[in-house]
Amino acid sequence: MKAENSQLIKQLGRVGVLFGGRSAERDISLRSGAAVVSALAELGVDHVAIDIGEHSIDHLQKAGIDRAFIALHGPGGEDGRIQAVLEYLDIPYTGSDVQASAIGMDKLRTKQLWRGIGVATPDFLVLNKDCDWSDVLASLGGEVMVKPAHEGSSIGMARVSHVAELQAAYAAAAKFDAVVIAERLIRGEEYTVAILGERALPAIKLETDHSFYDYDAKYLADDTRYLCPCGLDAAVEQELQAQALQAFRSIGCRGWGRVDVMRDGAGKFQMLEVNTVPGMTDHSLVPMAAKAAGLGFSELILAILAESLG
Repeated sequence: MKAENSQLIKQLGRVGVLFGGRSAERDISLRSGAAVVSALAELGVDHVAIDIGEHSIDHLQKAGIDRAFIALHGPGGEDGRIQAVLEYLDIPYTGSDVQASAIGMDKLRTKQLWRGIGVATPDFLVLNKDCDWSDVLASLGGEVMVKPAHEGSSIGMARVSHVAELQAAYAAAAKFDAVVIAERLIRGEEYTVAILGERALPAIKLETDHSFYDYDAKYLADDTRYLCPCGLDAAVEQELQAQALQAFRSIGCRGWGRVDVMRDGAGKFQMLEVNTVPGMTDHSLVPMAAKAAGLGFSELILAILAESLG
C-alpha cells in the first residue's frame, strides 16, 4: 500500500457505510453499500455497515463512527435528510451538504435554478390531474419525458407522445411523488459526466435499445452500451466536462456526483439532472469513469472519503 494511502486511512478513522434505507431505490442502495464495504475491507479501513431505517439516530450514535460514506439513493438518503442528521451528530460525511442535496434531488428546483443562471436544460412543465394534456404535448414539441421530481434511477419515468399515454404516465409517476414534470424530449446522444473533487472525469456515452435509459437499461440489461472514450473530439469533450462541472457547482454540490446530459440536434449540450449519490454497483457509471481516469474501485472509494476530510 502506498505510504500516503496508509496515512489517509489513519486519518479516516472508523467509517460507517450508510445504505439500504426505505426509498424505492433500496435494492440499488443495498448493492452500492455492499460494493463500498467490500472496498473498505480490501483497503483495511475500519468500518461498519449501517442499514438505515427506523431509529437511525440511535444506530449512528451507537456505531461510534468518525465519518460516514453515504451510499443511500433516493428520498431519505440523497435529499438532505440524512445529511442533516449527520450534521446534527457532528459526523463528517461524503458528498454534498444539506442544501445542495435537497436541490439536487429535486428535478424541478434544479431546472428552475439552471434556467435562472443560463445553464441549458430542456423545456418543462409541472403536471397536475387537471392539465390540458393536449396543450402540454403541443407546447413541449409533441413528445416528452414524464418524471417524478424527487426520484432517481429512472423510477416512475416514461417516454410518451400521445394524450392517453401522457395521462397514464402522470398517474403512474404520481404514485411515487406529489410533484411530476413533463420535459421536452431531446433526440440525440446521451452522456454522463462524473465529478470527483474539483475535476470532471472522462465522459461516458450511453446507448440502449430501450426507448430511453430506463431502470432495466441501467441495472438489469446486458446489452446497454457504455462508450468511454465517449467518441467526442477532445475539445468538445472538454466543453461538455466544463458545462457539467458548472451545472454541478451551481447548486452547491461538492465531493463527488454525476451530471446527466443530452446533446441536441444542433450540437448543444442540455443538462438533465444531478446525482449527488450515484450508484456504485457493477453497472454503475462513476466507477467506470474513474477507471478510465486511472482509478480502480478501491482507489475511488478512498478518494471520495478523502473529500470528507475537508
